Amino acid sequence: MIKKDTTKRRLRIKQTIRKRVFGSTERPRFSVYRSLNDIYGQIIDDVTGKTLVSLSTNSKEIRAEVEAVKTKVEKSTLVGKLLAKKAVEKNISAVVFDRNGYLYHGRVKAFADGAREGGLKF
Repeated sequence: MIKKDTTKRRLRIKQTIRKRVFGSTERPRFSVYRSLNDIYGQIIDDVTGKTLVSLSTNSKEIRAEVEAVKTKVEKSTLVGKLLAKKAVEKNISAVVFDRNGYLYHGRVKAFADGAREGGLKF
C-alpha cells in the first residue's frame, strides 16, 4: 500500500514539474530516472520529440567502468559525467534539469553534480 502511494505522489510532482520544464533546441531537457539499482539519463529535445543523448548504468559501452565502482551514489556520479561528455561531443552545453518527481537528494543530486563536472550547464 505504501509503494502505491509514493508512486502516485511522485507522478503528481512530476506533472507539476513538467508544466514548467520544457526543453528547446537551444536548451534541451535533461531527464533522470532512478530505479532501485540503476539510474538512467536522457537529453531530450521536446520541440521535435527526439532523444539526443542517453546513457544508463546498464549501457554496454560503460558497463566495465560502472562495475568497478561500489556504491549507487558513485555510479550515479560516473554516469552523469559520462553523459555530459557525450552531450558536449554533440555540441550540447546548456540544458534544463528535469528531476522527474524525485527529491533533489542522494543519487539524483550526485547525477546532476556529475553532469556539471562533465561540462553541462543548468
